[in-house]
Amino acid sequence: MAPPATQFELSQPPNDAISSLAFAPDSPSRLLASSWDKNIYLYDTLQSSDENSHGTLLQTYENRAPILDVCFGKDGSEAFSAGMDWEVRRIDLETGEQTTVSKHTAPVRRVVYSREHTLLISASWDSTLHVHDPTNASLTPLTIPLPGKPHAMASSPSKVIVAMTSRLVHIYDLSTLASALSSQTNEPPQPWQQRESSLKFLTRAVAAMPSDAGYATSSIEGRVAVEWFDASAESQARKYAFKCHRTAQATTDGSNATIDVVFPVNALAFHPVHGSTFASGGGDATVALWDAEAKRRMKVYQKFADSVAALAFSADGRYLAVGVCPGFETGMEDYSGEGRTKIFVRELGENEALPKGKGK
Repeated sequence: MAPPATQFELSQPPNDAISSLAFAPDSPSRLLASSWDKNIYLYDTLQSSDENSHGTLLQTYENRAPILDVCFGKDGSEAFSAGMDWEVRRIDLETGEQTTVSKHTAPVRRVVYSREHTLLISASWDSTLHVHDPTNASLTPLTIPLPGKPHAMASSPSKVIVAMTSRLVHIYDLSTLASALSSQTNEPPQPWQQRESSLKFLTRAVAAMPSDAGYATSSIEGRVAVEWFDASAESQARKYAFKCHRTAQATTDGSNATIDVVFPVNALAFHPVHGSTFASGGGDATVALWDAEAKRRMKVYQKFADSVAALAFSADGRYLAVGVCPGFETGMEDYSGEGRTKIFVRELGENEALPKGKGK
């Protein structure tokens, strides 16, 4: 019989809202968290300093402004951050040295690193993408203008998906971006595909299938959409959207009727091993597992105390990190995440994320 799943809370969490989480590509226990408290936190989730705590905070990296996103680079010793100070920075996680890689003209919302193509891509509210090869400083970065302000971005082995305002979605081919960067062309590459989001409201998160077949997006209006890259009519007919992260609440008029209270779906993450499985986290303080192929919900986890802001699977798929903090659903007045910001790590049971019908 498989051992039961376990969940624990990391000691020394950030002091304010979590903006993103990322596991190292070469370690199932090395976790980065970026926060609105202007710091990036590096944890060893499995090493504990004493028997009453879980995980060890290895290092913090201070910035001059809130950090909106963080990702690992080529390995577990390198990271890149996206900041409200308009800068993209490289962080040597061993020495703590930070160097500015790129300067935008507005806050940088997202940053992704493609190990397959050694490309660093940043998406800023100045409505541009910057594309770098961090291993070759002699190359002038590409600047790609966007038709809208980007709010979410994710990369698959061959593509990068950028979700913007006005329901715009651009998909870029990473090998095309790499070729344009190495040839130092003055003409910015065009998107491989341009799409309109299947969701009617603002996109909050996007995640790419590790199989390179497609992606999922989520919105502020309690919905998730699953789409495939293949432009054929047959593949496009497979795309779908569904409601989630909603709670039924009784009306106050005495009619015994209920209304749907709708929450934003703040985070999405695909399982790196069982590529059809993905997790969603919402303002309703819950995390759910879904089977993208079978179009079914696999599991809903026990409710957390506050909104789920970020999710990340470890590279081996054994662990799911969950960033929890008060959401902005009730407005920004007197907002404070201090004391209520937490990071939970769930060790998944052997078949917990395995799609139905694919057991051993």
